[in-house]
Amino acid sequence: MTIEKVFGEVLKKKRIESELSQEGLAYISDLDRSFISMLERGKRKPTITTIFRLSSCLNIKPSELIKEVEAKVDSYK
Repeated sequence: MTIEKVFGEVLKKKRIESELSQEGLAYISDLDRSFISMLERGKRKPTITTIFRLSSCLNIKPSELIKEVEAKVDSYK
C-alpha cells in the first residue's frame, strides 16, 4: 500500500473521530472539499503546510498524524 493511501486512511479516520464531514473539514481548513476527498483516496500528496493545516483543524499535532501513518506503513511491510 502506498504512503498516500495510508495517509488518506488515517486522515479519514481522524476526520470521522472529530465528527467532521469532508465539507466541514474543507471549510475550517480553507481547502477545497474535492482536495480533501482526493487526499483521503490517496490520489494527492499532502504538502507539509497541508499536514499542519489539517492537523490544526483536527486538534492533533502534525507529529501524531505522521506517527500513525508511519506505524501503518510499517505494519504493511
